[in-house]
Amino acid sequence: MARMKFMNTEIDNLTMKETLEAIDLLIKEDKCAYVVTPNVDHIVQLETNKELQDVYKNAALILTDGKPLLWIAKWYGTPIKEKISGSDLFPLLCDMAAKKGYKMFFLGAGEGIAAKAAANLADKYKGLQVVGTYSPPIGFENNSAELEHIETMIRKVSPDILIVGLGCPKQEKFMYHHCKELGVPISLGLGA
Repeated sequence: MARMKFMNTEIDNLTMKETLEAIDLLIKEDKCAYVVTPNVDHIVQLETNKELQDVYKNAALILTDGKPLLWIAKWYGTPIKEKISGSDLFPLLCDMAAKKGYKMFFLGAGEGIAAKAAANLADKYKGLQVVGTYSPPIGFENNSAELEHIETMIRKVSPDILIVGLGCPKQEKFMYHHCKELGVPISLGLGA
C-alpha cells in the first residue's frame, strides 16, 4: 500500500471500502497495529510535536478526517479519494466486526457512557461482541498501576479491535506507547 506525501505527514489514500479491507487484513496479521485519522489540528501540531511525529511514523494506517484536508490536497494537486472520518468509519467497523465475529473493547469516554454505547451497538449490529468497556480516571497515563490494570483487563478478554476514545492527541499517544503490550491486533483512536 503506497503512502502519499501530504503536507508535513504521509497518508494512506484509500476509499472507505479499501480502508475496511486494510483493517481486516491488519486484524488477520495480528501485529498490534494502530490507526490514526488526522484532522487540521493534528497537521498543525505535527510541525513541532516530536512525539506526535513518532506516533504518525509508526501508525499502520493514516486516514484523512475532515473536509479541509480534502480541499488542501486538491489544491496541492494530490487529490484524496475519500474523507475517512472516525464517525463514518465506526458504524461500518461495527458491522464488519459483527459479521466476521471480531471482538471489540472500548477504552475511554465518561463513566458508564462506553458501556451504554456498547449495549446500543450490540442491539443495532446483531452478533457484535463487545467484550469490555473501561473509562480510565483522569491522569491515568501517568499512573503505572492504572496502566497495568488496563493492560491486564484488555489482555484477559483478548479483543480483535480496541476503540480508544480519549480525545486527541491523548488517544494517539496512548496507542503508540501501549499497543504492543495490550496485544490487540488493531487499535483505532475514535474519540473527539
